[in-house]
Amino acid sequence: MTLTVMVAMAEDSRRRVLVPEVQARLEAVAHVLAVGPGTSFLDDAEVRAALPEVDVLLTGWGCPRITPEVLDAAPKLQAILHAAGTVKSIVDPSAFDRGIRVSSAAEANALPVAEFTVAAIVLAGKRAFRLAAQYRLERRKADPHVMPGSYGTTVGLLGASRIGRMVAERLKGFDLRVLISDPYLTEADAAELGAELVDLDALFSRSDILSVHAPLLPETTGLVDARLLSLLKDGSVLINTARGKIIDAEALERECVAGRIDAVLDVTDPEPLPPDSPLLDLPNVFVTPHVAGAVGNEIARLGELAVGELERLATGQPLQHAIHPAELGRLA
Repeated sequence: MTLTVMVAMAEDSRRRVLVPEVQARLEAVAHVLAVGPGTSFLDDAEVRAALPEVDVLLTGWGCPRITPEVLDAAPKLQAILHAAGTVKSIVDPSAFDRGIRVSSAAEANALPVAEFTVAAIVLAGKRAFRLAAQYRLERRKADPHVMPGSYGTTVGLLGASRIGRMVAERLKGFDLRVLISDPYLTEADAAELGAELVDLDALFSRSDILSVHAPLLPETTGLVDARLLSLLKDGSVLINTARGKIIDAEALERECVAGRIDAVLDVTDPEPLPPDSPLLDLPNVFVTPHVAGAVGNEIARLGELAVGELERLATGQPLQHAIHPAELGRLA
């Protein structure tokens, strides 16, 4: 079955997501419309005229919101395949009520975050970030033997999100104790991940390295507050590759300025940090500019996943990365 597909994403996103090999796979199973929306699907006469024949929207970064009015204009629409992460800002929930299938490439974006996090955990176990900064600033080697090392270290994971689960699975190969805290996780689920399910207080008080993997929701904004941070052991390491606003920024800055804990931050609040932020100069803080997710050639994975979903749709197979309405409340 040949499907009519409208690619709806910014031009720079299209070039990075639909690399030549992926574009060829797309064109092998679909009639691809050479039009794409700007700020709105319905503002462009060419797009508006094409919508009645569209079977699939292949969306990505820069796609305008798919409103009920857009859905009304696309009566043949079967699926929305999002070649990026969250669909909450793109897809109106009424799409599910209409029986339109929705999938996301969040899995492909999660993989490099999990890999980055595991690398950060391994380096944090040796306090490599702090030692490197001291070496650079003082021009002399610090004594690495005063650092704790990784063997038997307790790693805490805040959130059994897609990324949190990937991290837990990958940590099974290391000589570590893994704790995890998530209100939707059972003890059996945690055990399958090689982790012990604990509450928040136990997670923070027992972890030598704590990595944040909760989605940013109203109930998780500021979740890691001054009280929880105070439970961290002296000399412990906090890693955040999730969202900056999950952590109380002022409380985190106080702890880091005092030198009581180390931090590895790929995300911050605000983002980017202001030039005069003390976090940028502290030897116990390692800041990267939100690079843990898909960058460079990793972005092609998003297109590969989305086109794989299209190939399954064209051959009558179920989607592998479908989003279900019940999940929306827990998705970032």
